Amino acid sequence: MIRATLVMALREIRRNTLRSFLTMLGIVIGVGAVIALTTIGEGATARVTQDIAKLGNNLLIVQPDRSRRSGGFTPAAPFRQTDVEIIRQEVTGAEAVAPTANRQAMAVWGNRNRQLSATGTTNDYLTVRGYTLSAGRSFMESEENSSSPLCIIGATVRTELFGGSDPIGQSIRLDKLSCEVIGVLGAKGQSGMGQDQDDVILLPLRTVQRRMLGTNDVNAIYVSAAEGRSTAQVKSQMESLLRQRRRIPPGGEDDFSVRDMAEIAAAMSSATGVLTTLLGAIAGVSLLVGGIGIMNIMLVNVTERTREIGIRLAIGARGREVMLQFLVEAVVLSTLGGVIGILLGLFGSYMATRSLQMPFVLVPDVMGLAFVFSALVGIGFGYLPAHKAARLNPIEALRHE
Repeated sequence: MIRATLVMALREIRRNTLRSFLTMLGIVIGVGAVIALTTIGEGATARVTQDIAKLGNNLLIVQPDRSRRSGGFTPAAPFRQTDVEIIRQEVTGAEAVAPTANRQAMAVWGNRNRQLSATGTTNDYLTVRGYTLSAGRSFMESEENSSSPLCIIGATVRTELFGGSDPIGQSIRLDKLSCEVIGVLGAKGQSGMGQDQDDVILLPLRTVQRRMLGTNDVNAIYVSAAEGRSTAQVKSQMESLLRQRRRIPPGGEDDFSVRDMAEIAAAMSSATGVLTTLLGAIAGVSLLVGGIGIMNIMLVNVTERTREIGIRLAIGARGREVMLQFLVEAVVLSTLGGVIGILLGLFGSYMATRSLQMPFVLVPDVMGLAFVFSALVGIGFGYLPAHKAARLNPIEALRHE
């Protein structure tokens, strides 16, 4: 019986192809919009997570902040090398600790030059920031301690200054300092904040401090939490330790900041997730509009086929059989619209994510939910026309012109 009813429903849909397509259009648009928006939203979330991960492995960044004095704000005291050593010794969850000192400098090689930030640091910086070497080597311990004029350049600096030439062993002038290139960093691309992570030049920390800045200041400390350790726990330990070292009284305001990249990534992912849900809900409204369209067309079908219904009832068909026929027609229309909408939504989201350079992330749960919801729309909005058809009086139906 179900098979015969399904065959009749498909025959009626084929007989009025244009009307059936227009009836399904609301469902197609609704399901397609939900699939496309949720897929693009998941891709955006994945892109944010990847961009934050590019900054480093389980990264925390410690920087001096402003301190409040005499009713105003003044720059806080910079960190010292002793702060770095204490963090290495006392913070149990810290895998690598890299102090940095920065200065803007003009890099010159031959007749080419480039304005960039010269970063003084240690080899731990490569571990913390997730850098690899594509050529050359890193600093030796003796070179770090002796303020050797050596440098490791990023991929962008290599391209802009050296072009196709081999930079290893060449000398770059940074303002008045001449340094030998001993290594080239592997390309990382842009960070989530739009910063080119390859436009960098690294020197030993003491070289920048003594030869370029003339101080022993540490501008920032990059800390990588050990695998399996909570970055929040490491952050709490560092905050407690630095408050003690900087003699901040209980209840006093910190004059430093500790930024947890994991927290930033979670916050941004949560924001994009909420936005995706909101856009998906808005797109879901069109499913209701499509359901109303199905109900209206099915009511028209009942009116047009009143005489046919009367003949079926007169020769012995039961009201529930007539009701089942119209329900099956409504469900077939809505499920066909759901399948077409899923395919269009996937195609549209694939093209959109490629053009926006985001990952294409399939969300099977949303696809299944959209399909099931489209079938439920057919049942819900097809019930009223089916119920009306089943309750027709055979004699009155036969008299219908």
